[in-house]
Amino acid sequence: MNLSDLGERICILGPSNSGKSTLADAIARKRGLEAVHLDQLFHLPNTDWEQRPRAEFIALHDAAIAGERWVMDGNYSGCMPQRLRRATGLILLDISTAASLLRYLRRTLFEKDRLGALEGGRDSIKWDMIHHIAVVTPRNRKRYQAMFEELELPKLRLSSLRSIKQCFDACDLTLN
Repeated sequence: MNLSDLGERICILGPSNSGKSTLADAIARKRGLEAVHLDQLFHLPNTDWEQRPRAEFIALHDAAIAGERWVMDGNYSGCMPQRLRRATGLILLDISTAASLLRYLRRTLFEKDRLGALEGGRDSIKWDMIHHIAVVTPRNRKRYQAMFEELELPKLRLSSLRSIKQCFDACDLTLN
């Protein structure tokens, strides 16, 4: 699939720490789209991932999806319906739970400047996040797969770290 087949408003969904933000930034640079990282809208800057008030997040989300040219990464299922109504294309990253956990530990322990990071925030290992990746995300996997199959949008499913790398190579995407 050619990236242009996905249109001007692309949603990237998938497990935590699957590479959504990295892929969104690479596509944004390649296609001249605005990269929108939902984690940055959902959490307050300069905190240790403290959540914004829900109404404030929804307002920021809805303002972002009103734009004409974007690639948006993140799940946040409470506002997913309106995001998908605006989307012209969808990418589902569906990597294994083990790979997500390893990426979480690596990014938390070793990566100081990473794409999609919270401005002024800090990453630290959190048991809630490990539980989310190991328990919650596997439950969501079937729901996201069913949603992916039902949507009538141009779409791409990348089911492993290898397939994500192959997508980068095939689409001539670059890291920062």
